Amino acid sequence: MSANLMASLSELAALKQLDKEKLTEIIKDGLYQAISKKLLNENELEIEADFDTNWVVAKFKRIIVERDMSLGEISLEEAKQLDEKHELGDKIPVEIAISEFEPKVIKNARKAILERIRMLEEDRIMFDYENQKHQLISGKIRKDDYNGYLVDIGYADALLPKDEQIEDEFYKVGDMIRAYVVNIRKRKNDVIVILSRTRPEFVKKIFESEIPEINSGDIEIKKIVREPGIRTKVSVHSKDENIDATAACLGPHGVRIESVRNELNGELIDIVLWDDSSEQLIANAIGPDLVEKVYLAERGKFARIIVNEKNKNLAIGKKGKNVKLAAKLTDFKLDIYTEEEFEEKISEERRITSHVSDLDGVTSKVAEVLKTHGYTSVQDIYEASIDELCHLEGLGKKTAAKIKESSKYF
Repeated sequence: MSANLMASLSELAALKQLDKEKLTEIIKDGLYQAISKKLLNENELEIEADFDTNWVVAKFKRIIVERDMSLGEISLEEAKQLDEKHELGDKIPVEIAISEFEPKVIKNARKAILERIRMLEEDRIMFDYENQKHQLISGKIRKDDYNGYLVDIGYADALLPKDEQIEDEFYKVGDMIRAYVVNIRKRKNDVIVILSRTRPEFVKKIFESEIPEINSGDIEIKKIVREPGIRTKVSVHSKDENIDATAACLGPHGVRIESVRNELNGELIDIVLWDDSSEQLIANAIGPDLVEKVYLAERGKFARIIVNEKNKNLAIGKKGKNVKLAAKLTDFKLDIYTEEEFEEKISEERRITSHVSDLDGVTSKVAEVLKTHGYTSVQDIYEASIDELCHLEGLGKKTAAKIKESSKYF
């Protein structure tokens, strides 16, 4: 029985790819739990097992009593037969093969051992799965249900949830896809791998797989921002001055970036050169060929970008996606202006922050009249009509026209 037990467990260990040393400890622990229920601490139970020889025994000490009533005892009469010198209370070491124990003990031990093996296997499987987390994997669509796509990835079931799918991207059973492993969830009897095709990390992994310089670390991806299915901006920095980061990402005749786009079903990919200068980084993020000037606010993370009229729509992008992604990439709030719009904006801000008394033709008396009627800033006068100003009590038509004209060129 001992040999059969060890042989069967040894075969199970090989089948489950479990560590033999760990399995030996589990077997010893399982047998100890089962046998120790019939012994006391004083019996000093030990279990010895050896996979190589399929040998397993229980070693313990029997206590000499008048009349033995349990496994851990031996009668004085029987002890005397072994050695006349034995006395009550002495301990006699014994070694018993597992096969000699009653079937119930063996059954309980086997149950405990198999339960521990199951837990050990689950831990090993979870460890293997955890190593797959944050990796790019390939799989075949197995089913489409209300939770999302079920994907066969070979070693487990995987789920591509609806909120991790690119909008307007559809698959049929049997289609092959690549996705990013975001999590591993343990279920009752197994585990399920959670996938994503929307996260920036998915794009990063594709870049690593398609562009050797990124995979080797010669080119660093600084940040990725994305509108899944529409547009992605990837800021890159070359650690090697001999490597052109943009050219490396594009590849000969654009073949590398085209491979990335194909994986993303044609999604637009912008390669943005990282720069320590905020102004230059912002220009690169919008499109260096589109930007004429970048003005940073003195306080806060705000920037105004000047472009010419023909490039304004391109700089903003369809539904504002280009400037929104550029803002996320640079961590700046960005506003796009033409030179004329920018000058008007600056003038408007100057008028808003300037008091009516700064205008030519506004005496202290006129200023008081304007203030009484709610006109306090130059912008208030700029937005008002001459007719509106003429109807203010205490303000003549000539004065109204003069301060109105003054506000236009303030």
